[in-house]
Amino acid sequence: MRASRIRRGLAVTVALLVVVAAGCYLVMNARTFQLAGRLVDRVETGAKVVALTFDDGPDEHTREIIGILAAEKAPATFFVVGSELRDAPEHAAALVAAGHQLGNHTFTHRRMVFVPPATVAAEIEPTDALIRRAGQRGDIPFRPPTGKKLLTLPLYLAEHDRVTVMWDVEPDSGATPTSAQIVDQVREQVRPGSIVLLHPWYSNGRQTRGAIAGVVRALRADGYRFVTVGELLGGSA
Repeated sequence: MRASRIRRGLAVTVALLVVVAAGCYLVMNARTFQLAGRLVDRVETGAKVVALTFDDGPDEHTREIIGILAAEKAPATFFVVGSELRDAPEHAAALVAAGHQLGNHTFTHRRMVFVPPATVAAEIEPTDALIRRAGQRGDIPFRPPTGKKLLTLPLYLAEHDRVTVMWDVEPDSGATPTSAQIVDQVREQVRPGSIVLLHPWYSNGRQTRGAIAGVVRALRADGYRFVTVGELLGGSA
């Protein structure tokens, strides 16, 4: 009898642990929900506006990307990595000078789950300082690496009146589509107020870099106008 009760107790404990683990996984990866503070993956609006956002970097492809966006007269928001800014601050300065917005994507691009508050501060605050040094004014939006967050990160952001900026369109995340496929997917999925996530950096971002102009032209043909995340969230779009 006692052994049977122990087995039942163990089974219940294991089941509860599985449920808790599954819940943590879902919250950690949710694009539209977090446990504290404000999260935005898209802004509800009747205006046909869209925010192009680029994660990671910047790197040696910065001038190329600036040139593409300049030719298309499209502003964008770049969620940059602090260690990259430290090593090559001229890239961040060039983005700001070109009229784009910089966002914080942490200092080391580590996953921000199961980390203590001191680690959150150490990832965000030096990156903010480097973004300011590049000439960025106004609010600095924040996006967690790979979109992962659990408790300490949202609590820090809420305490500092910061918004977690996610996305609702991500054509090249965890995949290697062609430039044409990226353009087609963005055009199919975008809605008024969408936040589009692209990864144009490093050697594996070649197809994405090749898609930027096509994305802008396709959405413009559909009547969309491009704004920064700051403009989208601030209601000035």
